[in-house]
Amino acid sequence: MIVRHLLRDDDLTAAEQAEILARAARIKAHPFTDRTLAGPEVVAVLFDKQTLRTQVSFSAAIAHLGGFPMVIDGKLAAIGVRESIADVARVLGREAVAIVWRTHGQDRIEEMAQFAQIPVVNALTDDFHPCQILADLLTIQEHRGPLPGLTLAYVGDGANNMAHSYLLGGALAGLHVRIGTPAAYQPRADILERARHLAAEQGGSITVTDDPVAAVDGADAVATDTWVSMGQEDEVDTRKGEASPFAPYAVTADLMARAKPDAIFLHCLPAYRGYEVAAEVIDGPQSVVWDESENRLHAQKAVLSWLVEQHRDAG
Repeated sequence: MIVRHLLRDDDLTAAEQAEILARAARIKAHPFTDRTLAGPEVVAVLFDKQTLRTQVSFSAAIAHLGGFPMVIDGKLAAIGVRESIADVARVLGREAVAIVWRTHGQDRIEEMAQFAQIPVVNALTDDFHPCQILADLLTIQEHRGPLPGLTLAYVGDGANNMAHSYLLGGALAGLHVRIGTPAAYQPRADILERARHLAAEQGGSITVTDDPVAAVDGADAVATDTWVSMGQEDEVDTRKGEASPFAPYAVTADLMARAKPDAIFLHCLPAYRGYEVAAEVIDGPQSVVWDESENRLHAQKAVLSWLVEQHRDAG
């Protein structure tokens, strides 16, 4: 039996992504009509990294679907240290209907998926953040209409998980994705190539530039992320210091003004005002970050519901 997972954004086809977004919109309008996990079925939710929105939104999503979120402290479990990932996967695969994991290396979640025999969902790795991008796409769709043909500009660290997922997820949605980033912080070459292939199929485009103004000019949505991701704390002086290479990419009111007048601002949070974004932007009228945060709940309900249905149908 082929088990479907969401380990990276392009584990979905364009049609499947659209189906999940449509399901998320229906779920948001009628929150408790989908009871896919009624029983309650158990979903194992593992955290190796710090979390707020991910733990809250997945726990609520599983409960709303009629299930039970079995939250596991990954550091306490010492997954891959005290016990192999493969053995943990085999244990959880017998007791849960799905696994959600927020971890470090992409290789870790890929190994979990290899041995679990149930759907595995990437709740963030160092390389990708697909659930966040689904929430962002849902938010853009709500505020700016149908996704194909819209322009999304992301400025900041082009080599991090958010940039990678914007490239793949945005390309699948038919967006024109622009990444504004310093030359030393380019997206990974294989991900960029894959995104360009997907964009060509869906009528979108991919642009990478070191000019933040060119990236944002005329965009429908502008996004950024912290300059210091989890695991990069030892680089804080370089990334946030006076000579930060990201300083020209901060989303100030002046930079935001280069986007369309009705453009929206996105940030996956946590945000650091005065660094990657000005307070007047994130707290201003164009900011939709609280809608975006809420939409993690609805998008993740749709993902879990869809994956579990796929698994049941395949079995």
